[in-house]
Amino acid sequence: MPDEEQATTLSGWLAHLESLHPKGQAGIELGLERVARVKQALGQKPQCPLIIVGGTNGKGSTCAYLEAIYTYAGYRVGCYTSPHLLEYNERVRIDGVPVDDATLCAAFAKVETARQVAGDRGHPLALTYFEFGTLAAWEVFAAHPVDVLILEVGLGGRLDAVNAYDADVAIVTGIALDHTDWLGNTREAIAFEKAGIYRAGKPAICADPAPPQSLIDHAQAIGADLQLLGRDFGYFGDKTQWTFWGRDQLRRGGLANPALRGAYQLRNASAVLAAIELLKDRLPVSMQAVRRGLIELDVPGRFQVLPGRPAIVLDVAHNPQAVAGLADNLGDMGFSEKTIAVIGMLGDKDIAGALAPLAGKVDVWLLAGLDVARGASAETLAKVVADGKLGGRVECFASPGLAFEWAAKLAGENDRILVFGSFYTVAAVMRVVKNRR
Repeated sequence: MPDEEQATTLSGWLAHLESLHPKGQAGIELGLERVARVKQALGQKPQCPLIIVGGTNGKGSTCAYLEAIYTYAGYRVGCYTSPHLLEYNERVRIDGVPVDDATLCAAFAKVETARQVAGDRGHPLALTYFEFGTLAAWEVFAAHPVDVLILEVGLGGRLDAVNAYDADVAIVTGIALDHTDWLGNTREAIAFEKAGIYRAGKPAICADPAPPQSLIDHAQAIGADLQLLGRDFGYFGDKTQWTFWGRDQLRRGGLANPALRGAYQLRNASAVLAAIELLKDRLPVSMQAVRRGLIELDVPGRFQVLPGRPAIVLDVAHNPQAVAGLADNLGDMGFSEKTIAVIGMLGDKDIAGALAPLAGKVDVWLLAGLDVARGASAETLAKVVADGKLGGRVECFASPGLAFEWAAKLAGENDRILVFGSFYTVAAVMRVVKNRR
């Protein structure tokens, strides 16, 4: 149990959550038994339609589209995502607004009480940071009832804490190699883990343009209603507008392109519209709400371009597929005299594969170490840049904040500063920017 002083503040509770696992926030132990036992002790039951979103890339933007559209449609929306950038409260939102410290502390207290009684022989049941947070998020939404609930998978799907809950609609966005130590080193193996969020007799959406057979086979084996991009739903259009299409000759045209950049965003948006159509009997949504939700959206850290000059681009991309999308978006930005990249990454990522799409596109690499358990050193990143013959000048820094400070001094008004590689990297630079302003 947290001590009396800890239990009165959010920082105290988060320190308690960190203490429950030897690796703190970075601790990963996949499995549903622990969460299920505490969930049962809490008596958690669904009170509204539930959408669960998984996938390698695109989870955050897909959740954001759903959250915005349902909010504009007049519904009270609960949304749980991870990780956060600056404040833990960002993970748990109602109507797009992070809940306050007191609300989170009350939820943590309920989970802690249940954790104490759910163990064996008087010993509290151990929970990871993410498991504890997931259970607490549900308690928040139970205490402040919502009309629709959106939960983002943390890692994988089948054994992720979010999968302790049964989705009315489950979405898998895209499937790529990431977290291979936990999910397998092939797309087939990873797709099977992602497909674990599908349920028998329930809609199962996949927005990957080439879904691995393992996902299709699993959905069929459990009797899920699988809807595939390009077969059951999809999109067409041009640079100014697009049309969504679905089953039974459904068409929703005249849609402005999403505010979030990248051609892949139309895949995410199409999956969102497919989910909304499936829930329309319980949650009717107007096309006006759809249009507003797609274009009046700003998700921090997803190709976020800060106002002013030089241009500053923040992106949490950290695997080859995501960085390839980032490189495409940079190509659509227009001319910049120099591109200065501030990069920090976790050591268990495919660093070489992630940096490869930017070969020849970066003039100055400012490489930063991350002071976290899994952080790669700046020297490790420098070796990857050199071995990959990626071009450009290389400098190493102890932290992303120091690297960004130097980037700001190097950059002219016609240059751009690109910050990417990890949520930790983007968060560190966001703090520097906030303090400078």
